Amino acid sequence: MTSDAAGRSFLAIQRRGKFIMLHISGDRLLAINPKLTGAIQYSLPRDRVFRRTCVILSLSNGHQMRYIDDRQMGQVYYVQECQQDRVPGLTEQGPDVLDNFSFEEFQERLRPFHGEIKGIITRGRVISGIGNAYSDELLFAAMVYPFRRKKELATEELRRIYTCSREVVEAAIPVLKERMGENIHTKIRDFLKVHNKGGQPCPRCGHTLSQLTANRRITSYCRKCQPGMLIRN
Repeated sequence: MTSDAAGRSFLAIQRRGKFIMLHISGDRLLAINPKLTGAIQYSLPRDRVFRRTCVILSLSNGHQMRYIDDRQMGQVYYVQECQQDRVPGLTEQGPDVLDNFSFEEFQERLRPFHGEIKGIITRGRVISGIGNAYSDELLFAAMVYPFRRKKELATEELRRIYTCSREVVEAAIPVLKERMGENIHTKIRDFLKVHNKGGQPCPRCGHTLSQLTANRRITSYCRKCQPGMLIRN
């Protein structure tokens, strides 16, 4: 799908949890849920258009804003500002991982959920802004098995998850800023400690990292630092 926005002023890109918000002049915006592989590309019209480019916006400064999605799982909504509550899941997002919220608020938002802790974190309703890769990183930092049920976690384990969620993201920001530049669609993951590094030695203990793939999601962890057993339905 191509949308021509020539003559409009592009105002801002914002993140609201897992959603990318593109504010266009007037009261219009694009709310994008990129799912696993969606990304925004800022480019010149002469730049090669990737095969999986789904949306192209022509900007008033001569550049283009493109939405690309390798697996085409994402969703794009073109709405007025007052229609944001019609975008599925947008208003259900929890506070951003970099927002100032207390451990007590974190616990309260966790209360309705009973499943595996990684699935809860990546859903975005407790903390927003944590995707599949960074959930592996923060759970490794917190030394919590990704398939543990929330009800099994002690208060101290929850506190470590709460603390590490912010620490992991803050540590990644300067690396990404330096290496991405204007290539904001590029997903840089090689500096992460465990995600997608199954079979390599654990950076903490040296044990071989484990890796599972389910529903097209990779989960990487250390069985020694994050002990636990797979849960069978």
